[in-house]
Amino acid sequence: MKKFVEQRLARQAKRLLARKKPVIIGITGSVGKSAAKNCIGAILGGSFNLRISPKNYNTEFGLPLTVLGLKATGRSAMGWLNNLIRGWWRSNFGGRNYPDTLVLEMATDHPGDISKLVAIAPPNIGVVTTIGESHLEFFGSVAAIAAEKSRLAEAVPATGVAVLNRDDDLVWAMRKKTKAQVVSIGFHEESDVRALADTVKLACRQEAGCGTHFKIEVDGATMPIFIRGALGWPTIYAVLAAVAVGRARGLNMMQMVERLKDFEPAPGRLHYVPGIKGTILIDDTYNAAPKSVYAALEVLCELPLIAEDDKRFAVLGDMLELGQISDQAHADVGRRAAELGIDYLVLVGERMLEARKAAVAAGMSEDRVLSFSKNLEAGKFVQSKMKPGDAILIKGSRGMQMEFVVKELMAEPLRAADLLPGDHQEWRV
Repeated sequence: MKKFVEQRLARQAKRLLARKKPVIIGITGSVGKSAAKNCIGAILGGSFNLRISPKNYNTEFGLPLTVLGLKATGRSAMGWLNNLIRGWWRSNFGGRNYPDTLVLEMATDHPGDISKLVAIAPPNIGVVTTIGESHLEFFGSVAAIAAEKSRLAEAVPATGVAVLNRDDDLVWAMRKKTKAQVVSIGFHEESDVRALADTVKLACRQEAGCGTHFKIEVDGATMPIFIRGALGWPTIYAVLAAVAVGRARGLNMMQMVERLKDFEPAPGRLHYVPGIKGTILIDDTYNAAPKSVYAALEVLCELPLIAEDDKRFAVLGDMLELGQISDQAHADVGRRAAELGIDYLVLVGERMLEARKAAVAAGMSEDRVLSFSKNLEAGKFVQSKMKPGDAILIKGSRGMQMEFVVKELMAEPLRAADLLPGDHQEWRV
């Protein structure tokens, strides 16, 4: 039944796209897909009739639903039957006010996923963010992950544009696999859309708010950017990707910078959330892999605090789907936390026990490295230790539901359904 529905939705989506011929912007990568998608949406939204992938509609089910303008119905057989009927109608007769531009996130859990998605929705513009160890369990090597992600760049035609991360060697190598015009983004001095490293500044509790300041250089011109509520380099790469796409669609820098003022980062992606007791929460709970954990730890350490005795807490849940590198990857995270001088390392899950051993071996005091089996236990411990001015990073794989820790510590827990990732019905009562 599942396969039947998947195939029918794919056919309907392809038929609708063939009829309406929107510009398709496809986005993939191990880190930063959603941030790039949302940032592209913010920049393009004022100029085009736009539709972007909602939530995590980035799979062989979610992408056709986005194309068709339908919603997932869980395990309801009648709901999926209704979707198939509506999809058939829309693909053959509907779509009077269909968007002229689609921004589609494309995820891969297993080999062949990207190939399926680009076959349904061939991109006119392709964006590849970065490559990491996400879902390594199903690929066997990072090189295999890169090969799968490269299918997006390969699918962009000669008349299109491939936006590639110049700072990631695996992504940059994809320029050799595409016939499209290549636009490079990154901190590299040869990037077409470049962020200036010496201008990056994380700020909190200033009049302008909590977020990331930086400057970008495009076509010889330099523009200052401030993204409120978002912290760290994934935000910067999202902006660079969005500016590159905006340029490809004919927008000017002044338009794009102005629209970025209203950009709101997605929940759970290095997102600032006010904490109880006047603390700073860095909510990065949407997912976790080694590369993104390192980036989050660096954000925690770079964030300026006010008083000398202000502490930095890293609350980390297990990283899942890492296969044979799992033990080593968790140990490396613990070692890195110790090297960065994190004050408290609070760990959740069996896999993070490897991180605890490595952190202690690297010199962290045992009473500053705590392990818990449940996320709420970790949250209550942090609540008992933290004080005004402290900064707390919370991160873990989706299956660890580390957003419950954020809810435990946030100043406005009644707004959890709006501010945090995860669709938990108990938050909506």
